[in-house]
Amino acid sequence: MNKIAFLLLASSIIMTTASANEGSVAVKKFHVELADSHWNGSEVPDGQQCLKFGGKDPLTPRLKVSDIPLGTTEIVMEYSDRAYKPNDHGGHGKLGYKIKPKTKNIIIPSVQGHTFDLPPTFFSVAVHRGADWDKAGAYLPPCSGGNKHPYYVTVKAVKKQGDDITVLAQESVEMGTY
Repeated sequence: MNKIAFLLLASSIIMTTASANEGSVAVKKFHVELADSHWNGSEVPDGQQCLKFGGKDPLTPRLKVSDIPLGTTEIVMEYSDRAYKPNDHGGHGKLGYKIKPKTKNIIIPSVQGHTFDLPPTFFSVAVHRGADWDKAGAYLPPCSGGNKHPYYVTVKAVKKQGDDITVLAQESVEMGTY
């Protein structure tokens, strides 16, 4: 686990624990939605599954993020399969996206599955955990073989200052079943 991934995990645990304690500040919610019409949140679109099961140029869905908290420097997306515990909680990859200060609303572009070659402004926080199952890369598209696994993305607004990382807001969005 690289240093950024470890710090994000630790930060999430600290913030979640803090929200459970009376009188402390909880992680805020912000608004996240799928920004591609073919990603409807109920079923993964045809061709957007992993290569092993016939995916054709699979991409992450574009995301519309609104009400981004002031101080956010990065948006982190954790792609997950709720039905397969080893790939839940970011097991399909964790990607970061650098944003400009005071950004309130943004559409985060799609990222190619099965590759480590990410567009500028993106970075890998943790690669997917399915390299022994399908092709390696930063993001593993839905890969259950059509067994109706529910896929989702957890989006976090992160403030990074040096080695200090704080999760300011988070929201999960259903990507659909496959």
